[in-house]
Amino acid sequence: MINSKSYNYLFYFLLSILVVVLLFVSNTLSISYKEALNVFENTSVLTYITKTSIYIFGQNDIALRLPFIVFYILSVLLMYKSTEKYFKYDRDRFLSIIIFMVLPGVLSASLLVNSAIMVTFFTLLYLYFFHKEKKHSYILLFLYLLIDNSFAILYFAIFLFSLKSKDKKILITSLVLFSLSMYIYGFESAGKPKGYFLDTFAIYSTIFSPLLFVYFVYTIYRAGIKNEKTLTWYISATALLLSLIFSLRQRIYIEDYAPYVVISLPYMLKTFYHSYRVRLKQFRKKHYISAILVFIMLFLNVILTIINKPLYLVIPNERKHFAYKYHFIKEIAQELKKRNIDSVYTTDERLQLRLKYYGIKKGYNYFITFNKATIYTSSITVNYYGRDLKTLYIKKVK
Repeated sequence: MINSKSYNYLFYFLLSILVVVLLFVSNTLSISYKEALNVFENTSVLTYITKTSIYIFGQNDIALRLPFIVFYILSVLLMYKSTEKYFKYDRDRFLSIIIFMVLPGVLSASLLVNSAIMVTFFTLLYLYFFHKEKKHSYILLFLYLLIDNSFAILYFAIFLFSLKSKDKKILITSLVLFSLSMYIYGFESAGKPKGYFLDTFAIYSTIFSPLLFVYFVYTIYRAGIKNEKTLTWYISATALLLSLIFSLRQRIYIEDYAPYVVISLPYMLKTFYHSYRVRLKQFRKKHYISAILVFIMLFLNVILTIINKPLYLVIPNERKHFAYKYHFIKEIAQELKKRNIDSVYTTDERLQLRLKYYGIKKGYNYFITFNKATIYTSSITVNYYGRDLKTLYIKKVK
């Protein structure tokens, strides 16, 4: 029988392994256009955090993604601490945190320059304080107003929760903060209905894995009708419903909503454990098979996160690869430098900005393009595992 101390050691060991894996993977990715915008043009908290890391550790891919790996570590540790007395058995708590650690949405958020993993951490921090001190942290709520626009969802969820708890102080505070967030950051509502509802479902299925997402929706519904509405439930349910409602009209920015959805994982798993154990052994087969399938899917996700480039060998259209936006550019920059080309010009502004991160400045001695029709003097072809995937054509101008 494994005791609580052994589970703790095993947890820290697995977390250490995953962090090493994330650092390795971060060095295999190229900067995307949106990430380049955050580094060079935007002026958000996200930008300052990223630039600080780059300033300290140098302009490289690990430094670019290191702050988000740190937020991942802090989020996992905070989730583990928060569930210390939540589960009856240590094994349940251990399995819960392992699933959280390898959730596709959480794992991928730790590698990308966006606010998702940062918002996940700060939301968990707020909930940890709320459950430990049995009160709201107004300091954190006001601080969050300066960090990211997506905290408007948190404010709105707390406002709804305060209607139930009849706490006038937090009701007024959350309503004021929600209004201020809308005023400062605005809210995009333009466009006609375009049928993104199913797309949003598909994205959530990717964030959780399909079976977990179905069970998540079930547990949210179950807690609602059984009146088991905690603050965590209000946050997750509000984020889910708002994302689905807005997706009827426009394509939503899923990073704004996902952090508030994944935090409900412990409740979802506690419901599953209870449903599993109240049944006699001969009636647990469906639960057992479902759990095995979920773990297989999560394990495959970890493998594909680590070794994703071989997928190009089986995907006919390279643009369909989930990491396409994070590939090629670093290899192109390295090859340009080998040819003593450190400044180029292109009509593709996205390409120009991404190359800038790897030290390829804007200049007019060489023109580059992915358009084969252009008259060119040389070319660079990037291939992964023997498959040619991207060719850059170079024309010497001067």
